[in-house]
Parts: sequence; C-alpha cells; structure tokens
Amino acid sequence: MRFKAMTNGHDPMKRYLNACWASVLQALAALAVFGILAGNVATAAPRLDESELLAVGFKVLVATTPVQEKWVKGLAPGKIRPMQRNGKKLFVYPDATKAQVYVGGPAEYAAYLKLHPESQQSSKEATDKTNAYRVKQDDVMRKANATDLSDPFLGASWADFGW
Repeated sequence: MRFKAMTNGHDPMKRYLNACWASVLQALAALAVFGILAGNVATAAPRLDESELLAVGFKVLVATTPVQEKWVKGLAPGKIRPMQRNGKKLFVYPDATKAQVYVGGPAEYAAYLKLHPESQQSSKEATDKTNAYRVKQDDVMRKANATDLSDPFLGASWADFGW
C-alpha cells in the first residue's frame, strides 16, 4: 500500500505548508494591527513643556520604588491631574519615561493656566461633562430606588416561587 492511497489523494506536506503560511500571515496581521494601535496611542498624549512647569513652581518627584513607578505609569499621560493628599489639593503631571511626576499646588496651577488659557477652557468643559453625567446617573439611581422601595418583592412574583 502506498502512502498516497492512505491519505486519500491529499498531500499532507502541502497541508502542513499551507497551515504554516496561514500562521505566519496571521502573526504579521496581528503585528500590523498592534503597530497601528501603538502609533495611535503614542500620538494621543500631547506633552507639556516641563520647563514651563518648573518655571511656574512645580516640583519634581522621582519614583524610587517599583510601586511608585507603577503608579506614575498608571496616570493619564499628557494631562495635569488634580488630586488630594493629607488634606492639601495638589496638581500632578506624570512623566512615565523618566519615572517622575511634577507636583504643584493651586498657586502653581493658576500660574500655569495664566500661561495656557486654552487648558483652562478644556478642563472646564471636562468638568461640565462630568457633572452632567453625574446628574444623569443620580436621576437614574433615584428612579431605581423609588421602584425598589415601592415594590417590596423587588420584581419577584408568586409564580417565581412555584405557587
């Protein structure tokens, strides 16, 4: 009995090579998609001029532990982020490539906004959007709570119990 008779006319080597080429093409397509996405992410985060931040009084804090480095890398790049620490309001700008953050108080942030009034407008728009979203969510929660309070069985009926 010959090998060709056992494979019913299909060449196993040809199938193997076709499967290999398909795997190579899938890997190349995945790399292309990853490259496009990485390129979009890299261009999405505009960088601020760190020298301006230093000029208006922001201080540099360098991450020295792995936990601090992870925290810095987790911050939204390209944005000054407000935060509170020990009851004090702070503004933080991360620089993940150097594993450091620029930290300033309200006075330093106000000085930065004087240099860049367009930043103030965009942050005001973001705040307005956030507040509108919260009001909408509050309305939804109020309605859901009213429904829950008016129905002691929370939507269950006697039929659900098999009676």
